[in-house]
Amino acid sequence: MKIIESLQELKNATNSNENVWLLLYKKGSSQSDCALENFEKAGKIAAEKDKNNVLCIADVNEVRDIHPDFGVTSVPTLLYFEKEKLRNLVKGCHQPEQFNAIFDKSAVVISTNGEKKPQKNVTVYTTPTCTWCNTIKRHLHESGVRYREVDVSRDQKAAEEMMRRSGQQGVPQTDINGEMIIGFDKARINNLLGIN
Repeated sequence: MKIIESLQELKNATNSNENVWLLLYKKGSSQSDCALENFEKAGKIAAEKDKNNVLCIADVNEVRDIHPDFGVTSVPTLLYFEKEKLRNLVKGCHQPEQFNAIFDKSAVVISTNGEKKPQKNVTVYTTPTCTWCNTIKRHLHESGVRYREVDVSRDQKAAEEMMRRSGQQGVPQTDINGEMIIGFDKARINNLLGIN
C-alpha cells in the first residue's frame, strides 16, 4: 500500500502503472476509518491476484491538492485510474468483498461480437441512508458499468441541479447520457445501457 503525499506523486504513479487505485479518506472519520481498514484487507488479496494493481491511500487532512483536482467533494472515495485516465469513482465504506468485486470489475471489458461498446456517461445521485441507491450501485457494479456517484446530501448545488432537471428531489436518480431516471427502474436502466 503506497501512501500518496501530493497530486504530483499521484500523477507519477498513474504515469508509470497501468491500474492505480487511490482511496481518499479523512483520518478520524468513522466512515473513512472503516473504508481504510477494509480497503487494506481487500488490497492484500488484489495485489496478490494481479501485480498490475497499484493500491494507494491519501489522507485529505494532509494532502489537499488531489480531491479538488478530480471534483471529489466527500470522502471516503475510491478513484480508479487506468492508463493515466480516471475511470471510476466509488464513494463510501465497503466490505472487503465489495472492494474485491470493484477491483475485479476494473479489468472487465464489455464487448459484443468482439467490438467494444462505447462507455456511456452515467451519474448516480444518492444519499448515505438510501437503500435503493445501494441497490442501483450494486447493479451497475455487477454489470461492469462505470459511473460517477454524487451524494446530494453533501452537495447542495448538485441537489439543486438534479431537482431542476428531473423535477423530483427523491433519490436514487440516474443520469445516463443526459436522460434522467427516477428510482431504480431496472428495465429502463438496462435498456439505456444495453445490459441483457
